[in-house]
Amino acid sequence: MKVHVLWLAAVASFPLLLPGTANAQNYPDRPIRLVVPFPPGGNVDSFARVLAKQVELQLAQPIVIDNRGGANGIVGADIVAKSAPNGYTVLGTSIAFVVNAGMYNKLPYDTEKDFIPITNFAWGLGYLMTVNPSVPAQTVRELIALAKSGSAPLRYSTPGVGNGQHLAAELFKTKAGIELLHVPYKGGGPALNAVLGGEVQMSFPAVAVGAAHVKAGKLRALGFTGSTRVASLPDVPTIDEAGVSGYRFDSGWHGWFAPAKTPAVVVSRLYTSIVQALKDPKLREFLIAGGYEPRGDPPAEFSRIFRSDIKLYAEIVRAAKIETQ
Repeated sequence: MKVHVLWLAAVASFPLLLPGTANAQNYPDRPIRLVVPFPPGGNVDSFARVLAKQVELQLAQPIVIDNRGGANGIVGADIVAKSAPNGYTVLGTSIAFVVNAGMYNKLPYDTEKDFIPITNFAWGLGYLMTVNPSVPAQTVRELIALAKSGSAPLRYSTPGVGNGQHLAAELFKTKAGIELLHVPYKGGGPALNAVLGGEVQMSFPAVAVGAAHVKAGKLRALGFTGSTRVASLPDVPTIDEAGVSGYRFDSGWHGWFAPAKTPAVVVSRLYTSIVQALKDPKLREFLIAGGYEPRGDPPAEFSRIFRSDIKLYAEIVRAAKIETQ
């Protein structure tokens, strides 16, 4: 009798379990929205678009890029946090995502609990330190001398308060013993346009978006924040070898995240599709030329890195004495 009752209970549960399981197993059967929490034109946006084209081929479904800039990526991340956990709305972002956890006293979501890390598809080696051609400094040492001689601090642009470019600039300021004025914008594209147009004197763009302007003579690259020179601009020295001993700042990862409670089979499908996409030679060439290494850690490993970085960047923010928001 007991066995009969248990069997009936198990059968009764099938209608509740099977539809969701079937939907996940058939994933994806319609277009996917990739929320990029920054405006078009910046590094996060350009990487997301190039990767999405290859992932589309693996999933056999379109990936629609949805740029939702604002508050250093918080607006877009919040949209994903509050989306249905079915794999049809995912987040494509950068290391700024974890920096925000240490920069803002209150966020509309829980960075650790409201998202599932899928993979870190690229690992950045550093940023370019660039100036508008009107700035007379030709080297890092000359820039430091110029900053020390002027009555007003040089202005530098970033995609927002607390992102990697901001931290790289603040570390440079501290190591060089100079004053710089931070001018935050609403994304990498606007920040780059500010230095191109002369609104600010300096910027620390990713190689992927800054190198073309350097080669065209629209920006002058004085240094690279990473530990070794970037392959696409071999004549640009690291900031350490250019005169600021011990300076090093990499640009962290770019990755995809799903809302919490997204089925494991969906997360796995997205992960394996990204890993396959990263085998494309042109995509790999694009990432490497932009100063990034193709990565693709499994969800469990990326989750470990992600949680470790939340603590690491909170410590960097405190050490840089950046006022939390």
